[in-house]
Amino acid sequence: MIALGRGRMVRLLLTVAASLALLAPATPVRAATFAFSDLQTSSTFNKGIDFSARLDASEAPRRVELQITFPAATGPFVIDLADPGADGTAYRPTAGSQGLHYTLDTSGSGHIMPNTPISYRWVAYPQGGGEPVRSEATSYRYADETQQWQTLRDGIVTVHWTRRSDAFAQKAAAIAVTAISTDATLLGIHETTPVDFFIYGDDASFRAALGPGVRENVGGEAVTEIRTLFAELTPDVLNDPWVGIVITHELTHQVIDDATSNPYRSLPRWLNEGVAVYQSERDTSRYRGMVQDAAASGDLLPLTALGWQFPTDPQKTLLGYAESVSAVDHVVRTYGKDALVKLILAYKDGPTDDEALTAAIGKNMADFQTEWYRAIGATPPSQFGPQPAPSGPLPSGWTGPAVTQGPAGSPAAAASSSPEAAATATAAPTASPATVPASSAGSGSSTDLALILIALIIVSGAALAGIVIAGRRAASP
Repeated sequence: MIALGRGRMVRLLLTVAASLALLAPATPVRAATFAFSDLQTSSTFNKGIDFSARLDASEAPRRVELQITFPAATGPFVIDLADPGADGTAYRPTAGSQGLHYTLDTSGSGHIMPNTPISYRWVAYPQGGGEPVRSEATSYRYADETQQWQTLRDGIVTVHWTRRSDAFAQKAAAIAVTAISTDATLLGIHETTPVDFFIYGDDASFRAALGPGVRENVGGEAVTEIRTLFAELTPDVLNDPWVGIVITHELTHQVIDDATSNPYRSLPRWLNEGVAVYQSERDTSRYRGMVQDAAASGDLLPLTALGWQFPTDPQKTLLGYAESVSAVDHVVRTYGKDALVKLILAYKDGPTDDEALTAAIGKNMADFQTEWYRAIGATPPSQFGPQPAPSGPLPSGWTGPAVTQGPAGSPAAAASSSPEAAATATAAPTASPATVPASSAGSGSSTDLALILIALIIVSGAALAGIVIAGRRAASP
C-alpha cells in the first residue's frame, strides 16, 4: 500500500467534492410570478367570440395559451397566442403588464350552435420549465343576439320565441312539459336538468342558427349535448298539429339521450328517429303506406343502411323516417312496448346492435330485419357496394409466410383474406428495443443522475476509507 501525504489527500478530497458539485442539481432560483386579471368575453353571432385579459408578469413567459372547453369534449381546445391570427399578428411575450386578446372564428365551418355554454382559462408558462400559472375558470354562453327573444319557463323547460303571443308560448311550454314527463316515465328516468327550446319564426334565421350544413328539409333539431332544441314555426302554423309534433319529437330525442348516454355509442339512427316519430305522432298509417309502396317498387332501404345517417334526397329522407317508425311499430306489435323500452335502454352500456336486439327480443340484427321484411311483405333489397376481393396466388416477387386458415375472426383468418395483407404484415418494421417513449425521457434522466450521485458517494467513501487505513499503516511502528 502506498502512503499518501497530507497535501495529496486534501487535493483528492477537493477533486471529489468538485465533481459532486458539478453533478448536483442547481440551487433553485426564484420562480417567475404571473397574475391574470380583467377577464372579458363578448361575441357577435356567426362571426366570432372575443376573449381578453390582462397579464402581469415578473418575466417574459415562455408561452401563453387560451384553453377553451366545449360541452362533451374530451379536453380543451388549446390556442397558442404566439401563432399568427387571421390578421397575421401574433402575441410577443414580455415582462410587465400586458393585454391578451384572441378572437375565435364562428363563421362558416367554425359555426357554433347558439346557447352553447363554454368555459375557458388563460395559462402562462415560465421560462426554463416549471408549473404553469392558470387563470380562474370562466364560463360564457354563446347566444344568437340577432333575435329579440322573449322567454317563458315552465318546470324545467324554457321556451324562447319571437313574433308571437304569450298564449302561444304557454301552449308550447305545456306541450314540452307533457312530452318530457311522458317519455321520462316510459324510460324510467327522472328529468331535473333544464332544457331550452328556441322557436324561430322564419326560415333564414332558423338556418343561420343551425349552420351551413343543415339540410333543406329539416324543421327541428335537438342538440342534446347542450340540452337545446330548435324548431322553425312560422306564424301561419301556430295552430297546426305540427306544433305539437315537432316539439314532442325533438324532446323525445333529448330524453332518449339522457336515458342512454355513454362514452361508446348512441342508438342507431333508425331506432332513435323511429321512437321519436312513434311518440310524437302515434298514428303511423301514412308512413305504413309509404313503406308498402317502397317495398312494391323495390326502393326499400335496409335498416342497416339507416344506422348512422339518412339519405340527403328529401324523398328518401322521408322514406327513412317511415321505415324507422315501421320497424319500431313492429317491435311493439310483436314483442310489446316493454321490449321496445328494453331495447332502448340496452344501448346505455354501449353494445353492438346484435347485442342490444338479442337482449331485448332474442334476435340479432339480421334476423330482426328479415322478420320485419316478412311482416311488411317486402323482398330483401339487393346489396350494393364494395365486394370482397377474390383470392389468388401470391404475386411474383412477393414473399411472405404461409397462411393457414383459422376460425372466423382469428388472426389467421384475417391474414388469409388477401395476399396483399399478408405481404404488408411481413414487411412491417418492428420497433427498436432501444426506443424510449418521449413521455418517459424526463423521468429517466433524473433517475440516472440520482444513481450516478449515489455511486460517486459510495466510491468516494471507499477511497477515503482506504486512504485513512493506508495512512495509519504507514504511521504505525
